[in-house]
Amino acid sequence: MIDGKKKIFLSPPHMGGEELSLVREAFESNYIAPLGPMVDAFEKEFAEVVGIPHAVALSSGTAAMHLAMRVLGVERGDEVIASTLTFIGSVTPAVFQGAAPVFIDCDRVSWNMDPDLLAEELEDCRKRGKLPKAVIPTDLYGQCSDLDRIIGVCAPYGVPVVSDAAEALGARYKGRHAGAGARAAVFSFNGNKIITTSGGGMLASSDAALVEKARSLSQQAREPFPHYEHTEIGYNYRMSNVLAAIGIGQIRVLGDRVEAKRKIFEYYKSALNDIPGIEFMPEAAYGKCNRWLTVVLIDPKVVGADREAMRVALEAENIESRPMWKPMHLQPVFKGCRVRGGSRSSALFEEGLCLPSGTAMTPDDLDRVIGVVRRVACK
Repeated sequence: MIDGKKKIFLSPPHMGGEELSLVREAFESNYIAPLGPMVDAFEKEFAEVVGIPHAVALSSGTAAMHLAMRVLGVERGDEVIASTLTFIGSVTPAVFQGAAPVFIDCDRVSWNMDPDLLAEELEDCRKRGKLPKAVIPTDLYGQCSDLDRIIGVCAPYGVPVVSDAAEALGARYKGRHAGAGARAAVFSFNGNKIITTSGGGMLASSDAALVEKARSLSQQAREPFPHYEHTEIGYNYRMSNVLAAIGIGQIRVLGDRVEAKRKIFEYYKSALNDIPGIEFMPEAAYGKCNRWLTVVLIDPKVVGADREAMRVALEAENIESRPMWKPMHLQPVFKGCRVRGGSRSSALFEEGLCLPSGTAMTPDDLDRVIGVVRRVACK
């Protein structure tokens, strides 16, 4: 606490009530290590919720993306196109495979990959005689990319789309779940996501062979012999049975969590929308955002304080907030990588701030945050 004020976290875990009994069941069965009946059940329930028929539960969303890259044949010397406005775990799995990332700027309608810029980049790739092995659009802060347009742009070139839906569980695109329709979709259950297994991820696809290959690779690529036989290198990427038990309890309250996140967004918006210079993340007309985090833009010329001043003021009141993702093309580790556009993502990063959005927040918690924002913005 700071001066007796409890900490308000950005997006802490929120258990639904059933998780402890499911974990106890896992302990009583003595399936503690990776694999077991809870993993099987979690994969099944997850696939039913998202409407993607095949899923494999893994140790992280990054592991899921890595397996997608591996199964799609990404290797040294290849290129993979990705959103620049994203978390680095969306991109590093391609680098693990030796590929070079190429970054695409966002649009201002969704803050996600701009399909028009993607079309320009792919046509230039064709002219150079080197098409990318995959395109990875990120569903930023729970808002779906315009997936049909992106798939339509990629289809004539035969380039597969892997949807980074790590932040978008529970979001909808044209009535279907985030990630549905892509060659594969990646989800995350990290501790700050809309539901959590403390750590974990899922790779889902309508392609049964892709998922089964990923499943094999996630279990050290062991061949079906009584002894340990290996003809290729795999990974130790499977989710534990205990964490899967938590996941089952969490997936059953996903609808409630999405509703709560959206209510938090509306609470903030109704309380702050009258302040000149503060703008909220838009919702694209084609979908329903899960509002994983409520994100605002703070125009320092109008507000009189920038995003960082707001963040520091919140921190002084024991309230956690966070700048938007720093675009990948601005990251030192990716210096020299090709980028198409970039100015929109850069501008969003400079002005964007993620406000506390935990689904267990009370009206008093929200009012504490709102009070600081109004004090800084209305001096």
